[in-house]
Amino acid sequence: MVETTDGGVAAWRLSKKTGGWEPANDLIDEILFAVGGEISMLGREDFVQWVEYDRAHYLRGEGPVFALYETIKAIEDLADSERRDLTAKEVALIEGIRRRTFVMFEEELRQAGDLAADPTLIDIPSS
Repeated sequence: MVETTDGGVAAWRLSKKTGGWEPANDLIDEILFAVGGEISMLGREDFVQWVEYDRAHYLRGEGPVFALYETIKAIEDLADSERRDLTAKEVALIEGIRRRTFVMFEEELRQAGDLAADPTLIDIPSS
């Protein structure tokens, strides 16, 4: 949910088809009053990690973002093939990649006119 310019609120939901944002104002009451079973609070970092997990899982494409999604998949596949949990370094690497892909994807969405895209949602340290 985000504040609108007129002081109201708008709700958006991640599209599993495009990775963009679709209006979800019909969920505002459920979100505000937590009357449904699928509503939970997430901090910005967790939100970014979940969004990027879903984008990588549901979307296919070409370009730098998708190459980074493949990098994450390769790290996870290696751990799976070795029948082990991800190491702390691997987890940190994946989380860092997802922060960057979030910004990259949101910038592309904003350039394409997606009104809900917000690449500034998370601060990325400059390299």
